[in-house]
Amino acid sequence: MSIQEHEIEPTPGLPERLPAGENLLWQGAPEPGGLTRRAMGLRGVAIYFAAMLCLQAGLGFNAGQDAGGIAFGLAISAAIALVGLGLLYSIGRASARAALFTITDKRVVMRVGIALPMTINIPFTVIEGLARQVHSDGTEDLVLSIIKPHRLSYVALWPHLRVSHVLNPKPMLRALPQSEGVAQLLARALAASAGQPAAAIADAAEPTPRAAGAAALV
Repeated sequence: MSIQEHEIEPTPGLPERLPAGENLLWQGAPEPGGLTRRAMGLRGVAIYFAAMLCLQAGLGFNAGQDAGGIAFGLAISAAIALVGLGLLYSIGRASARAALFTITDKRVVMRVGIALPMTINIPFTVIEGLARQVHSDGTEDLVLSIIKPHRLSYVALWPHLRVSHVLNPKPMLRALPQSEGVAQLLARALAASAGQPAAAIADAAEPTPRAAGAAALV
């Protein structure tokens, strides 16, 4: 497992050409909309700002402020909120455009990074489990659990990881089109690599352990 910074890609998404005997199975990028909404937490942030605006208005009325003063204060706060949401939206879209995921019959490769692209190589041998989360927008998130003591950098992975797992970062292939069947493809590849029969892919909250057939088919 390794992280490499690079500027030139001899093969798109890869810092070097695939070695002999390794085969490309799939390559693709996250859907910008799905990644931006979920990775940046736009809905939660928008709700927070809306609640703060309501609170600000209520406090203003209770303090006896006139309607014009309250409206002026709300306009300034709303502008600040829109700037914040705009920044998050821009970061999310840029992260999606910069990302490219590759699956071979031996590893998962994540090319991430906006200003400084880097490639994260995750061999199948360090993947302990695979889980997925399906979303109503037609995309799915794939979560990889890494065998200890192997560990990836939280900063290097963000936002392509489960945000709640700080001490043991879990790489996440976010917002992949369900129609491409990436979860099934990776599940089969992991199962073949481990010499295990296919089982069911677990929900993202409980990754299927590879020893029990993590690379599985739903």
